[in-house]
Amino acid sequence: MTTVPNKPKTPTSTFRIPTALKTAAQERAEAEGKTLTDVVVDALTKYAKGKKR
Repeated sequence: MTTVPNKPKTPTSTFRIPTALKTAAQERAEAEGKTLTDVVVDALTKYAKGKKR
C-alpha cells in the first residue's frame, strides 16, 4: 500500500463495506491513478448533491 500525503488535512472516517467491493474499487482506482479516498469523496459528493425525494 502506498502512503499518500493527506492534503488537505481531513478527519479519518471508518465504515464497513464488503471486501469484494473494496478490492474492486481499489483496483479500478489504482488503474485510473486515483486513491480509494478520491473515489469515495467523489461518490459521496455526488450523492450529497443529488435530488432529495
